Amino acid sequence: MRKLLVLLLLALAAPVVFAGNGRVLHLRGNLDNSLAAMSVDKKATVAFFGGSITEMAGWKEMIMTDLKNRFPQTDFEFISAGIASLGSTPHAFRFEEDVLGKGVPDLLFVEAAVNDHTNGFGPREQVLGMEGIVRHALTVNPFMDIVFLHFIYDPFIPMLDTGEIPDVILNHERVANHYHLNSIDLAQEVAQRMRDGEFNWKTFGGTHPAPFGHKIYAAAIAELFDKYMKDPAAYVRAPHALPEEKLERNCYGNGRLLAPSAASGTRGFRLVNDWVPPGKAGTRKQYVHVPTLVCEKGGSLVLEFEGTAIGLYCTCGPNAGILSYTIDGKEFPHLDTYTRWSKNLHIPWMHMLATDLAPGQHTLRLKVLKGARSGCFIRNFAVNGPSGQQLR
Repeated sequence: MRKLLVLLLLALAAPVVFAGNGRVLHLRGNLDNSLAAMSVDKKATVAFFGGSITEMAGWKEMIMTDLKNRFPQTDFEFISAGIASLGSTPHAFRFEEDVLGKGVPDLLFVEAAVNDHTNGFGPREQVLGMEGIVRHALTVNPFMDIVFLHFIYDPFIPMLDTGEIPDVILNHERVANHYHLNSIDLAQEVAQRMRDGEFNWKTFGGTHPAPFGHKIYAAAIAELFDKYMKDPAAYVRAPHALPEEKLERNCYGNGRLLAPSAASGTRGFRLVNDWVPPGKAGTRKQYVHVPTLVCEKGGSLVLEFEGTAIGLYCTCGPNAGILSYTIDGKEFPHLDTYTRWSKNLHIPWMHMLATDLAPGQHTLRLKVLKGARSGCFIRNFAVNGPSGQQLR
């Protein structure tokens, strides 16, 4: 009943276009700002922000080509900011560096549904992250057009086949609806077309699609452009509203990364400027040959920071250990940083230590417990707080 009510509210809040081939476009507002930049200014920045489906070659390159064909006289800057395994929480903290550090987008695509679900981030965390990205983006550039993309993976298929919309998509849609952003539900489209017998999961290519699947994703995005393109003189540029009321009071709208060197009082930790993890477990290219605060056999550190949330942006491989920590003297439950992928992969992970601190200065005291697994490999500290702190 709850999901039916949510779907009804979403349907009332935004026109849903069920186009040919089961396409599901949630139309909220327009793309006038970015399309004007492309067609009138003839200079535009487009960012692709997400996980492995965004990082891999496929739909984003097809969209780059499509935009160049639509606007052949335009000077485009494309920002590719996909990193495998990451969802909305790490996205919110790395947005400052991985997107804004390369340019301020006129158009931003964001995807996180698959990794938010598979990584086990809960409903509140999903909103904290996605709303944080939106508020950060629109604070920097109120004219930035933002489009949410909901991709499909195996566990979504049986849900969608019984009429259930995955909760993670509904949670992301809450953010899109609140901020009046366009979104495209590729998961619903692909599931419907498979039910109709157009193709099967193997032909589509699975979670990380084959070129056939990427073409389906790109075609849906191209249709969104088609819906909003018009005579250049008709575009009306206007800032996007940034509602004073947030869905989550402490959303990560001020998410930033601090350098590993920001820690003090380290014992058992050492700063390695060009870290390569030991052993034969796999890696992600963005997490090797980077400065890392390394602890292998237990240790402790202190971090002074300002903000309402604090987390560890780390690599969690076979030796990922158990942490004990206090913030301002308050003891928190122990945190096991080992994930279900850690045996064979130094997986990038965002472990949030606290999300609802009072604004202001805080002191984190952290200890890596000795045991069978007693490692901790910190690429950055994640803080939801004001700028001016030491970035990595």
